[in-house]
Amino acid sequence: MNNSIYEKKSRVIDNVVHVLIQLSTFISVSLLVVIIGYICYRGIPHFSFDYLIQTTSILKNTVGILPNIINTIYIIVVTLVIACPIGIGGAIYLNEYATNKKFVNIISFTTEVLAGIPSIIYGLFGMLFFGGVLKLEYSILTGSLTLAIMILPIISRNAQVALQAVPKSYREAALGMGSTKWYMIRSVLLPSAIPGILTGVILAMGRIVAESAALLFTAGSLSVLPKSLFGHLFSSGGTLTIQLYLEMAKAHYEQAFVIAFILILIILLLNFIAKWISNQFDVNKRG
Repeated sequence: MNNSIYEKKSRVIDNVVHVLIQLSTFISVSLLVVIIGYICYRGIPHFSFDYLIQTTSILKNTVGILPNIINTIYIIVVTLVIACPIGIGGAIYLNEYATNKKFVNIISFTTEVLAGIPSIIYGLFGMLFFGGVLKLEYSILTGSLTLAIMILPIISRNAQVALQAVPKSYREAALGMGSTKWYMIRSVLLPSAIPGILTGVILAMGRIVAESAALLFTAGSLSVLPKSLFGHLFSSGGTLTIQLYLEMAKAHYEQAFVIAFILILIILLLNFIAKWISNQFDVNKRG
């Protein structure tokens, strides 16, 4: 009599694969811990609050990265304001309105191609088109427009997956009660897909914060405090990653590790905020 599948003894290959999977997980987590730990080990001893709130000035004999922090926040906000409506709106159209499957497949393929293009090519395009043709020159707006194109595939693809994960019965129930399609999307579909959409936004924010090559070509490396809220968009501004690159080029390793430590804190903070917002939506749905 044949034994059931639950009574069969595990084969050697199964045990080997199981060990390899566990080993891969351990290596992945260990690498992350080592990298973050080493950056904290090198950065925390040289960290000072004055370094965060001061600007670099030869006349005042001060060193600081306050302008770079402000420029980073500017670029994150402006890029997301440009990219999120386009990416999420495009995902809604492709998932809920588009009926031509061939057209949807072409757009999906194009999105995947855009996601694989090196960032330095985006920077070259942004410098020539936004900076040259549109006469925006080296500015935060030029950098934000360039990064918006870069992160569109991330936001759009994650939004599509999140919308597809919403059960079909939700749509049918809302439409069956007499709701219009847009009302169904706005009141049922989007709230249910918010956690998945936020995942894409988090990944996009990480890409924005970590980017340097494209911004070096488009936003420049100037570190000055903004004179006005909107006027600063049209001036050159170096982000934290650009300043990190410049400090490494000058062999100022202590300052470089401090900036790297601050970047990790910013990314963690953004992730916690996005996670909190996602949890709030989950609580509201259960309530």
